[in-house]
Amino acid sequence: MIHPTAIVEPGARLGRAVTVGPYCIVGSGAELEDGVTLRSHVVVEGRTRIGAGTEVWPFTTLGTAPQHLRYEGEDTRLIIGPNCVIREQVSIHKGTEIGGGETVIGAHTMVMAASHIAHDCKIGEHVIVASNCTLGGHVTVGDHVFLGGLAGVHQFCRIGAYAFVGGAAAVNIDVIPFGSAVGNRAKLGGLNLVGMKRAGFSRATINEIRSAYRDLFNDDALSFKDRVAKVAECYGHCPEVMMIVDFIRADADRPVLGAR
Repeated sequence: MIHPTAIVEPGARLGRAVTVGPYCIVGSGAELEDGVTLRSHVVVEGRTRIGAGTEVWPFTTLGTAPQHLRYEGEDTRLIIGPNCVIREQVSIHKGTEIGGGETVIGAHTMVMAASHIAHDCKIGEHVIVASNCTLGGHVTVGDHVFLGGLAGVHQFCRIGAYAFVGGAAAVNIDVIPFGSAVGNRAKLGGLNLVGMKRAGFSRATINEIRSAYRDLFNDDALSFKDRVAKVAECYGHCPEVMMIVDFIRADADRPVLGAR
């Protein structure tokens, strides 16, 4: 259904059972897959693909030009996965050519009201971005992450899978998988135990992660690089601990958030 007040430009591709509500604008390069709902006053620009079953609430803008001084109108993209919920007054910008050309939002992700996701961000699946969060350009967020309200994440930072970022936290250094980042500037306040339990991790696995965390952050006798090597050797049998090790080693030149 397309409301009479909506504008759908020629060239836009709409799947089955798509709803375009009052005063929405859908640009010529947009693709709305089956069952997408734009409630009202939604603007979709550029080469933006919105996955099946995704719901977008009023006064949200998707796929608009990145806030980047070197952007000169290149034909870049925004890709939003299926079954996402994007609430009121959210802005998500498309990518830049120098950043790979794509901003990506994974499936089953909720972006709450008045949040901003900048160019070239890569957001995983089952992520919750609470109201008024701000993510700078090139931020990477793993699966099952929770970002608390008013949190800010500096450009190029990485947030590992199953991490928790507390409300009003200011993150300017990478956060390990399963970590709990709190404060301004943020520090690790421990592990996201609540998130791990909700995700169904066994008590034995959680205890392994806790033990590895202590070895990483509470052993000042070794350098951090040596502590990572020790954890890899001692916990190589635990895939979840190795997620942390692999995250750190994937970009060894970047620091990770330390413990309080």
